[in-house]
Amino acid sequence: MTGKSILDMCCGSRMFWFDRTDSRALFCDIRSESHILCDGRSLEVKPDIVADFRELPFDDEQFSLVVFDPPHLERAGVNGWQCKKYGVLNKETWRDDLAAGFKEAFRVLKPMGVLIFKWNETQIKTSEILALTDKQPAFGHPSGKRSNTHWVTFMKD
Repeated sequence: MTGKSILDMCCGSRMFWFDRTDSRALFCDIRSESHILCDGRSLEVKPDIVADFRELPFDDEQFSLVVFDPPHLERAGVNGWQCKKYGVLNKETWRDDLAAGFKEAFRVLKPMGVLIFKWNETQIKTSEILALTDKQPAFGHPSGKRSNTHWVTFMKD
């Protein structure tokens, strides 16, 4: 038991958090690394726990809110800023990987808990990703300059 009510499954640099040290949240990522981006800015990926979203080290039904913002790129240069900032999907296994991520999100989510899923569809359509889970989203919203980022909300029955 972590004592936290929110799980961010793949936090990256915690870009969308208002408080990047929110005491209610447990921040996980498969990476723990620091980079200087091409424009000179520092990028810190420093999770509380290094963990793979496909196999989370938590008990069932532990969190009231789960955030799932996985890498959305299957094509990114190994040393490119997008790869460093967002991570990259495995070209061969991304469907299975994301399906496993959804399963894990719902496994660690309490009954009546909420899953917030964030996806940017610059390379892979949101509809292809939502087809990887048998759970029905409640609602969502496209955002960003070209509405490429989608926020989707699920509630565990």
